[in-house]
Amino acid sequence: QLQLVESGGGLVHPGGSLRLSCATSGLTFSTSTMSWYRQAPGKERELVAVSASFGDFTNYADFVKGRFTISRDNAKTTVYLQMNDLKPEDSAVYYCNAAEPASRYNYWGQGTQVTVSS
Repeated sequence: QLQLVESGGGLVHPGGSLRLSCATSGLTFSTSTMSWYRQAPGKERELVAVSASFGDFTNYADFVKGRFTISRDNAKTTVYLQMNDLKPEDSAVYYCNAAEPASRYNYWGQGTQVTVSS
């Protein structure tokens, strides 16, 4: 029943913007920490942004600070990643992650491709 489904990826020019969405179901969303990761071919998966379930706490990797914004809509059980001023090095498959306290487990979506190219 539990699902994480990413969408919103695509091909953009350097300096462009994309908004990724991660729609969830079967998840205790309001108490889960939601994160975005990315993985480029031949590279390790890396953390991009985190949204905690409390205190409006967010955290970002240094390489996206000032450009990316993570947000969540608890009513829609959806987390977003607004990506601005995209660079070629941002090209990767972006994955949604949910850390659910009730299950003490990290759930993953299947990813959405982001390609930044001129």
